Order: sequence, then structure tokens, then C-alpha cells
Amino acid sequence: MDLRWSDADIAFRDEVRAFLEDKLTPELRRAGRLMTSVYADHDASMEWQRILHERGWAAPAWPVEYGGCDWSLTQHYIFSRESTLAGAPSLSPMGIRMVAHALVAFGTDEQKDYFLPRILTGEVFFCQGYSEPEAGSDLAALSMAAVVDESTGDLICTGSKIWTTHAREANWMFALVRTSRTQKKQQGITFVLIDMTSPGIQIRPLVMTSGEEVQNQVFFDEVRVPTKNVLGEVDDGWTVAKYLLEFERGGGASSPALQVMADEIAAVAAEQPALDGGKLIDDPAFARRLADARIRTEVLEILEYRVLATVAEGKNPGVASSMLKVLATELSQAITELAMEAAGPRGRAYQPHGTCPGGPVAQFEPPPDGYLSGEPWQAVAPLRYFNDRAGSIYAGSNEIQRNILAKAALGL
Repeated sequence: MDLRWSDADIAFRDEVRAFLEDKLTPELRRAGRLMTSVYADHDASMEWQRILHERGWAAPAWPVEYGGCDWSLTQHYIFSRESTLAGAPSLSPMGIRMVAHALVAFGTDEQKDYFLPRILTGEVFFCQGYSEPEAGSDLAALSMAAVVDESTGDLICTGSKIWTTHAREANWMFALVRTSRTQKKQQGITFVLIDMTSPGIQIRPLVMTSGEEVQNQVFFDEVRVPTKNVLGEVDDGWTVAKYLLEFERGGGASSPALQVMADEIAAVAAEQPALDGGKLIDDPAFARRLADARIRTEVLEILEYRVLATVAEGKNPGVASSMLKVLATELSQAITELAMEAAGPRGRAYQPHGTCPGGPVAQFEPPPDGYLSGEPWQAVAPLRYFNDRAGSIYAGSNEIQRNILAKAALGL
């Protein structure tokens, strides 16, 4: 593996940097820097998607014929890295990074022609309908029923989905529903695209420990889904879901954002008083944990490079994707703990008005004068801490990922 960028790669990096410098307004940079989770402020995210779409860079991983970029894998990595380092707000992954790939692989021409251009422009905004109150880590246990209307062929869906991110902002949902029951629970599942304006849908926000209302529970009472909105084959939705999950766990560079966070913590700790009267950075216990986090971040970056090199050779990274998921989420949790310690007493204050959360904040009235105790990053620290607790659960819990590694890599 050669870790050096080629001259062409360096030229591309400079092109990306110039674009980001020109197009990232102070408001967009603020939205990116003050994100409290993996989701940016919705309006900022959509504005940034509009700007990227004008340049043709909104969905670089798509096939070129549908609006993607003819980039090398190295260029994809550079773009992701430079965007993160510049403080660009994230785009919602549900449409561009997830269901779009399933549409390309399994969709009809009619489905591709309708959805893909509208996902790019933001006219169609997807949420994900996977988890249910009794089906989370064991997703194949889902029970939301879809019964065929014999007179029309439509699917009549009844049940509920939970932990549905941005359900109130979305106008479409991709979902898994139960169309039949067999001995093997992975069978009899169908992948459907649901118009969120359909009669019979009710959305109930869920208040997270951070106070944000990003996720929701969605109830379906005999919601009619035309058969033309089935993606893939009826009863074979598990095949589509497994394909899509590969894109949920990968596709970006995690290490740059973690490096930025670690550097910011180090800079703050150099000025933050410690209990002994010195500076926090000189506290041996804190310094040791920060050094450990920065070393692990470098290890994560090398692993990302290795995966990039493997894919560039046309090979499957295999269990490395599980390893990346475990390392990145647990390292992020460790760094948010350090941020809380560096933030000190002012980091314990609940000040969401000093941040750019990914959704509305429930039952909170900011002070009339906008007063903030400390710096904005100190207001972000506790919200990031709370939100990052979920990182080791979503996209397949880390316990499941370790089982995959134990079986596939260690032969246990």
C-alpha cells in the first residue's frame, strides 16, 4: 500500500479546497462545526446539497449516468476528508448514500427515472423505516404487516416503525414490511417506498436524552402502497436490505472529524485550569487518555487507507467494514468524554441555543438575550456526548460486529 498521493490526487485536493473555500458560507461552516450528532441542521444540509448539486458533486458515488462523478476511490476519500476538515455540514444519508444505491441495483426504469433526479435536487427526501418496537438488532423479526388488496394489487400496511430519523421532514420512506410468514423469518419481507403524505400515517416525535427531536415513531393504519412502489421482488426484500446495509456502514472517512475534535480538545486543555492549579493538558491521567485517543485516530486513518487500497484493487474489504464501525464509534465516544472533561463546569450547562442540532429541541426556551455560558463548543460538548452513546448501536450494534469479526476473521 502506497500512502503517498499522486500529483493528480494533490491537484484534485487543491481543487476541492478552493471550492470549499469559495462556497462554504460562514453560516454553513457554523452549521457544520456546531453539529451535535451525525446529522446537520436540516435547512443547512439541504442548502449545502443544493450547492453541491450545482457543481455536480452532491452524489459522487452514484454511477455517472445518474449524476455521479467519474472519480477514483482515492478522490472519493479526499473529497470526504477535505469536506470534513473544512467544516461542511453533512448531507442526510438516507437518500443519497443509501436508498439511491438500492434503486440503481434493484429499481425499475420508472422508479429510477422518478426518484433519482428528485433525490439529487432534494425534492424527494427519504427517511428509513426499518426498526420496530420489537425488532431492532434482530431486524428480521419485524412484523409490520402488508396485506395484498385483491381488487387493486396494492399493499395495505399496518403497524409501526421506531427510531425513524427525520420522519417529519421526509416526504418518502423506504421500509421493510411483512408480506408473508415462513419458517425462515428473513423470507416474506418486502422492500417498499412509501409516500409519507398517504392517509393513515401518524408521526410521534421521540425526545432524546439530548433534548432533540430528530427521531420519531411512525404509525401506519391501513396505509395503501401501490405495487409500483415495491423495490425488488415481493417477499425478497431482505436481499435489498442486505445490499443497502453495506452503504449504511461505510462510504466516508471517519478519522478526519475525530482528528479535528482531538486537536480542538488539546488546544483547549492547554488553557483550561486543572484542580492542582496547573493546566488540564499537564494532568497525567487526562494527557494519557488524550494521547491514546489521538493514537487510535491515526490507527483508524491507516485502516481507512488500507480499506481504500483493497477496494481500489477490486477486492472486497470483508470484515474490515465491521472493524471500522467498531473502532470509529467507540473512539468517537471516548473523544466526546474528553471534550466533556475539557469543557469543565460550563460544559454541564444545557445550552442547545448555542449549537446547530439536527432537529427541534423540545421544551426549551433560550434566554432572551441569547446568553451563553462559555464558548459554543462547550455548549456542543454535552449534546454530542449524549448523541454519541447511540453510535455503538446503530447500523448494526458493535456486539454484532464483534461476532462477525470473531466468526469471519478469527474462526471462532
